[in-house]
Amino acid sequence: MNRCPPSLRKRFIPARRACCGQALTEFLVLALVLIPLVLLIPILAKYQDVAFAVQMSSRYVAFEAMTRNDSQNTSKTPAQLSGEVQRRFFSNGDAPIKTGDVAGNFLAHQNLFWRGPDGAPLIADFDKDVSIGFGTGNGPTQGEAYSAAKDGAPFNLVKTADNLGLNAKGIYTGNVSVKLANLPAGLRAYEPFDKIDLSITRHTSVLVDGWPANTPGQVEARINSPLLVPGAKLAVVAPVVDAAVTAIEIGQIRGPQLGKLDFWRDVVPPDHVK
Repeated sequence: MNRCPPSLRKRFIPARRACCGQALTEFLVLALVLIPLVLLIPILAKYQDVAFAVQMSSRYVAFEAMTRNDSQNTSKTPAQLSGEVQRRFFSNGDAPIKTGDVAGNFLAHQNLFWRGPDGAPLIADFDKDVSIGFGTGNGPTQGEAYSAAKDGAPFNLVKTADNLGLNAKGIYTGNVSVKLANLPAGLRAYEPFDKIDLSITRHTSVLVDGWPANTPGQVEARINSPLLVPGAKLAVVAPVVDAAVTAIEIGQIRGPQLGKLDFWRDVVPPDHVK
C-alpha cells in the first residue's frame, strides 16, 4: 500500500489547519447576518398578520355602507363602526359578535399573537391606535366617504333619474389605520424596528347602490308618477274597463288593473317566510 511521504504530510497539515480556520471565520460572519434575520421572522409574520386584519376591517367598513346607508335606513355612526372594528378584527381571535361590545385594553381582549419580544402588545391602546376614516381625504364623517359621480346624467333628459332616485352619491371609500408599538430598544437584533413608528393603512372602495327599497310599497312610491307609468292616468277609467272585460268573459278573466301598481307586487305569502 502506498503511503504519503513524511515530507508531503508536513506540507499538507498546515494547509488543512488554515482551511479549518477560514471555515470558522466564514460561519461567524454569516451568523452575524442570519441570526438577526431569524429573530425578525416572527415579528415580520406578526406585522403581516396585522396588515391582513387591517385589509379585512376596511372591507367591513365599506360593505357595511351597502346594507346600512341614508337611502335605505340609517347609517352606523363612526363611533359604532370603530368599536366594532376594534373588537371584531383587532381583539382576541374568539371575540363574540355582539351589538355594543367594545374592546378593552386588558389581556383578555388582546390578541396574544400580536406581542413584541418583551411580551408587550403591538397594539397598546385600541382607541388611540385603531382608527377609521372615510373618503380619499380620510375624513371623520360618513358624508365624506363619497367621491362625486354623475350616474344619472345619461338618463335624466326628462327627469327620469330624479324620479327613480338614480342620482347616486358616488363611490364609497372606507379606511382603517393601525399604529403599532415599536420594539424594545437596546437590542441590536431588532434595530431599526425599535424606532420606525410603523402605521398600517388599508382602503376599500365600493359603489353603494342606494336604490333598492325596503318594501314593495317603497318601490311603488318611486315609480308611481305619470312620467314613468303613463298608465296611472287611466285609473279613472279602470272600473269601466274592468266591468266590460268581466261582462264579455262572463267573469272568468279579470280586467287589466289599469294604474294599479299594488296589483303587481311581488310579495311572498306570510306562511312561506316562517
